[in-house]
Amino acid sequence: MRGARWDYGEPVRLTRNVRNDGTYPGLAAGAPLVSRGSIGYVVDIGTFLQDQIIYSVNFLDEAKTVGCREEELIGAEEPWTPSRFEFRERVCAAKSLAIDGVVLVTAGATGEVVKVVRDAPGGAAYHVHFDTLLGRVLQIRENALRPAELPRAGKDTR
Repeated sequence: MRGARWDYGEPVRLTRNVRNDGTYPGLAAGAPLVSRGSIGYVVDIGTFLQDQIIYSVNFLDEAKTVGCREEELIGAEEPWTPSRFEFRERVCAAKSLAIDGVVLVTAGATGEVVKVVRDAPGGAAYHVHFDTLLGRVLQIRENALRPAELPRAGKDTR
């Protein structure tokens, strides 16, 4: 296992929303803990399964200390592009999407974000796996997506 990237007291920025995995006391599993973009300070460094570095990060504005994996953090001074969507979020195509004039995704088609690309030219972009594209992932600009509508309570979803 390689060494820790950050040391005690260093400021870091969270790159993904963190929810309670059931280990944070007083909140239900799945409850939001800290929002992406928040800055906190490393207060402890440990390991999980002997091969993953876990940082205990104190987020002062949220008054919470949570465990974060290294891939969920960047240095507080590193460039940060806010994004509307995040990993595993369901999205819809805001318009039809085509490559070389061939429509691959029709407007309204749903998919799942599999990666957020913050350093894409022109702002955030996303690798999206659309339900209609068998195994294919497309990189889509943020303005070509909208949140997926959730089924209404009581609505027949068969």
